[in-house]
Amino acid sequence: MIPEAFRVAHYRFDLEAIDPLHLPAYQGSTFRGGFGHAFKKMVCSQADWRDCTPCALRNDCPYGYIFETTAPEASQLFSGMHEVPVPFVIEVPAEGQREYRPGEPLAFGVVLIGRAIDYLPYFLLAFQELGRIGIGKPHGRYILQRITATHPWRTAHELVFDGVDVRANGSATLVTAADVAERAAALPTDRLTVSFLTPTRIKHQDRIVDQPDFHVLVRALLRRISSLSYFHCGVVWNEDFRGLIAAAERVELASGAARWIDWDRFSGRQQQRINLGGFVGEATYQGDLDVFRPLLALGELVHVGKAAVFGNGRYQVRAASGGQMTSDQ
Repeated sequence: MIPEAFRVAHYRFDLEAIDPLHLPAYQGSTFRGGFGHAFKKMVCSQADWRDCTPCALRNDCPYGYIFETTAPEASQLFSGMHEVPVPFVIEVPAEGQREYRPGEPLAFGVVLIGRAIDYLPYFLLAFQELGRIGIGKPHGRYILQRITATHPWRTAHELVFDGVDVRANGSATLVTAADVAERAAALPTDRLTVSFLTPTRIKHQDRIVDQPDFHVLVRALLRRISSLSYFHCGVVWNEDFRGLIAAAERVELASGAARWIDWDRFSGRQQQRINLGGFVGEATYQGDLDVFRPLLALGELVHVGKAAVFGNGRYQVRAASGGQMTSDQ
């Protein structure tokens, strides 16, 4: 079901605070914002780099590709898409510590998708630069201690950067379509529970939903994964989307314990606060789930819904009976 060319890499970035760090409840937006600033400063050749938006070089510029991915001009696919999903996700603890004293460790995950995996050196250098600039309010500095490539469903890991030297490229831990199929085969076929760990913001019929009906979740996953496949893995995902959605509508929401969490962030580009609230909690689905298992498995890695780049829409799947998940994300 998942295209063979679809590749995902997961990295753990370990930091050590130099100054006191004061971070908000949802740290993903802070890290993403600071990272984007450091990345653009590092690679932009324009004298007025702060105002170089959108990037004139489009996908030919590392910043333009990673942060402002644009559709090929000749492409007829996804022509109505207002925003192309970017090929990375920043994962922080769902309810992370907010204050760090000098010398204290902190960590976050970075998920890279498809072509973006080759851009890992830029992520390394940009997060090093962000450590020198500082993050949070007031700005606090940190040191990037190490980067470890990890496999989300196995114990495999590989030290990529030891704080001084690049040691490996992390290729031994890449998640392939075969890995997704193996993970999917371990999921139940008739009843399962999805735990939404971070605010999940899904739009259906022009409104943000507060209850995760299964067909709504499937529609959002199909949109996200098909566009990531096309723009970042170079392959059109040929699937019977209409048939999948029709089948998803027959799957019941057996029980749910979702609640809404409000949060927003200030967008420097738009010069306004943006609402990124969403639902968290659990939903148990029952019905014929067999065909959806690869989709749900891959969604565990790439997230679902809006603002996924900040860590929104992170979930885990387990048997509804309460069995332990195999994912260690």
